[in-house]
Amino acid sequence: MVKLIVTDLDGSLLNDKKELPAGFWEFEKQLVQQHIVLGIASGRPHHNLLTLFEPIKDHTYFLSDNGSYVTYQGKELLVEMLDREAVNTFVQKARTLNQVYPVLCGKDKAYMENKEESLLKQALQYYQHYELVDDLTKVTEPILKVSLCDLIDAETNSYPHFKQYETTYKVAVAGERWLDFTAFNANKGVGVKLVQQALGVGYDETMVFGDYLNDLEMMQVAKYSYAMKNAHPGIIAAANFVTNFDNNEEGVVRAVCDNLILEPQP
Repeated sequence: MVKLIVTDLDGSLLNDKKELPAGFWEFEKQLVQQHIVLGIASGRPHHNLLTLFEPIKDHTYFLSDNGSYVTYQGKELLVEMLDREAVNTFVQKARTLNQVYPVLCGKDKAYMENKEESLLKQALQYYQHYELVDDLTKVTEPILKVSLCDLIDAETNSYPHFKQYETTYKVAVAGERWLDFTAFNANKGVGVKLVQQALGVGYDETMVFGDYLNDLEMMQVAKYSYAMKNAHPGIIAAANFVTNFDNNEEGVVRAVCDNLILEPQP
């Protein structure tokens, strides 16, 4: 019996317009009625998740910044910070690349040093709380994650320049435009395992959904691991199942309803 469902947002639960499924709130009520706990695992920052899920924030687990920051009911369950040397190394290297812009992600806000319109168009979808600074290497706040906004293609343009750091840091292509860096032990899979332990829920009782390479470890900690129909080939290969519908067709909700015999949402 499934007792825990954890889903990625962009490319998974959300459609390409960044919207929740039309019947999501009623769907979530059904989960509560069946004593199924919901977790949101995203590369997005904590403040963004709290805003998006304000009505249910008191009984939902939040795994933000690719699992670097896990909270429940306002309590911190996991905090994995990047060391300052790594932050500055990633920033300085990113500055040398064409159309690649670094963003530093703290607990409460993000930091950027470029006002490029294309960067802001991408970043402000996720970072409503942010500060523009002259030099990111001078930011003193502890940093959970460094994200590179790659306006060309994260997997082919920026990732090859940072592949060398994979033995000491978690380097994940988080989307077509994003390359993320977190502490080596910080990923969504670690976050899900922490939630499982807190709830006393096992591998066989967990269902997860993801679409991109920052969801890879999450596919390995749940029996019911679902790659979205629209997922990256690497996630489809790693998952135990693939949804019948993509993120624009409410693939997560429909897969849950089909498997747990919930009422379909209008």
